Amino acid sequence: MIQAIACAKINLSLHVASRDATGLHRIDGIFQSISWVDRLTAESAEEDSLRSVSGGDVIAGWDNLAWRAIAEVRQAAGSDRGVGLVLDKAIPAAAGLGGGSADAAAALAIAGHLFGAERETLLGLTAGLGSDVPFCFAGGTAEVSGTGEELRPRPPATGFAVALVVPPIELATGAVYTKWDELGEPRGESPPEVALPPALRGEGPLANDLLPAALAVNPALGEWRAELASRWSRPVLLTGSGPTLFGFFIDEAEAAAAIEDTPAGARGKAAAMPVSFGWVIREDGGHVMPSGPIDTETSRLISGIFDAGT
Repeated sequence: MIQAIACAKINLSLHVASRDATGLHRIDGIFQSISWVDRLTAESAEEDSLRSVSGGDVIAGWDNLAWRAIAEVRQAAGSDRGVGLVLDKAIPAAAGLGGGSADAAAALAIAGHLFGAERETLLGLTAGLGSDVPFCFAGGTAEVSGTGEELRPRPPATGFAVALVVPPIELATGAVYTKWDELGEPRGESPPEVALPPALRGEGPLANDLLPAALAVNPALGEWRAELASRWSRPVLLTGSGPTLFGFFIDEAEAAAAIEDTPAGARGKAAAMPVSFGWVIREDGGHVMPSGPIDTETSRLISGIFDAGT
């Protein structure tokens, strides 16, 4: 049996360009993996099976992105072996956190281990699964551009935590981008540097260009943002096309205290740390294989995350 954790991502910055000749918006931004995780378990089986063991949002059937990842690796490896896959969702869906993409990235790693596929083969499948999957497979801290396929790794971001709140709001990514076009391609506002963690100062404007459009699509998002900024006494940022809002804190304990002071009705909230990996797989509770480099402190963090799920 193989266990895996799949890390959510946040956009520390997200800059959007005009539609190109293909009708797509190219982006450039700093993406960060965080310790809000989904959990996957997989093993060889006589017949394929996919099930959820949580109340989280899971796309049913073989259209599930994690399952598609396993099926594509199996096909590339020329195998017909069955797989039983179990998803335990904690990352809210359709929230700008890349939860489905994170699951797909971890599933690629699982399938690579099950079917003996090389890392280059797995990398070649990432972009076809979704625009956030290349980053989620690499994990850590990276500048991401193009349509998500161009990655430039950065030194791991450290020295801060984030409090994240997912308001009870639905924001379709396509609708937010369309509104951004209609509004004349506005630029997001950047917090003053003094309000940023020291590790993130000097990184250029940490703005999300989709924020004005997301606020226009659903003004209730602005009400949540203003309320959190008032309660937390600090700037509140948006990740992706939303609706997840987040703020920077000194450590996880301070972030945990902040999420307890949030309005009722959120469909998700968490205190999380930046991490240097996008996924970790563990075989039979033993050998751990992360997507990125780890040190002793990170190893303890990984062990704690796995142990919290048992």
